[in-house]
Amino acid sequence: MSADAVTVEVGLGTRSYDILIGPGLIGRAGEEIARRLPGIRAAIVSDENVAAHHLGALSESLSRSGIESTSIMLPAGEKTKNFDALQQVVDGILAARLERGDAVIALGGGVIGDLAGFAAGIVRRGMNFVQMPTSLLAQVDSSVGGKTGINTAHGKNLVGVFHQPRLVLADTGALDTLPAREFRAGYAEVAKYGLIDRPDFFAWLEKNWQEVFDGGPARTEAIAQSCSAKAEVVARDEFETGDRALLNLGHTFGHALEAATGYDGARLVHGEGVAIGMALAHRFSARLNLASHDDAARVEAHLTAVGLPWRMADIPGPLPDAERLLGYIAQDKKVSRGALTFILTHGVGQSFIARDVPASEVLSFLRENHPG
Repeated sequence: MSADAVTVEVGLGTRSYDILIGPGLIGRAGEEIARRLPGIRAAIVSDENVAAHHLGALSESLSRSGIESTSIMLPAGEKTKNFDALQQVVDGILAARLERGDAVIALGGGVIGDLAGFAAGIVRRGMNFVQMPTSLLAQVDSSVGGKTGINTAHGKNLVGVFHQPRLVLADTGALDTLPAREFRAGYAEVAKYGLIDRPDFFAWLEKNWQEVFDGGPARTEAIAQSCSAKAEVVARDEFETGDRALLNLGHTFGHALEAATGYDGARLVHGEGVAIGMALAHRFSARLNLASHDDAARVEAHLTAVGLPWRMADIPGPLPDAERLLGYIAQDKKVSRGALTFILTHGVGQSFIARDVPASEVLSFLRENHPG
């Protein structure tokens, strides 16, 4: 293994797996995969943008380690997470005559990881899956924990399965090719781990965020801390029946805003939705007298410092009215038997699961914060 790589284990008994974090891992992928999955063939699922930068190096690495591979290309963007693209991936895997013991490799951001993982979970009732996240958001969040899925007209990630990877290779060098906006959006998920239950990590980010953006040891440290935080939660609650729901801080508001913008990445990408959602969650907590307004202001100040949006008014273009936004929230999969469940907070690093939140409170809060 690369001397520069940090290893974080996701402890799931016989299904435990490693997350390797560091530079140069795409070029070393073949040997890392072959060591864990000897004798396999593979399908690489990627999008056109990522493939232009990294597919050649990955294919070459697999070939050097004796892994025969086929590539399945999809358009870039959130709108690719749909049934049509899923069928394209499934057909590509089957056309290559891959078997259950072979592997699907996701080379890309969260969209590719979620979609390829879903395909791996359902083809032949479950194939091996390797995550190779190339965006910051995917490296610290969606590549870890086995959640896979696609979007529908009814909402985000409403169709999918839990299907854990066998290995995650987070090549920090791949982040150097990210557009600045995509890196910032991914950073929202990094900050999230501090806001959930690691106040010291959030304070560290307030001091060191510029170094995280610039690259080097601080970036690797931030990714490793984030993966470690997620791995701990996943090991305790793999199927989100308990406190894994804390990882959804900001997501209930954020997913509603993504649906409200029609998943138009020009207006709002996932990490930006999460950033606004986290700020709204802290502000809503303060409104309910669960936390202080100073904590909400501190979160908003940090998001502003790194260049992330934190208000609904920061989203370009018109939004549906508050009643429609509440409808999107009610459709979100974090709702149980009609009761609204939110991740709220008693302060920075003190998040908790709030069940049975009155819809009337949410509606009046949305009206107060709606840019219209």
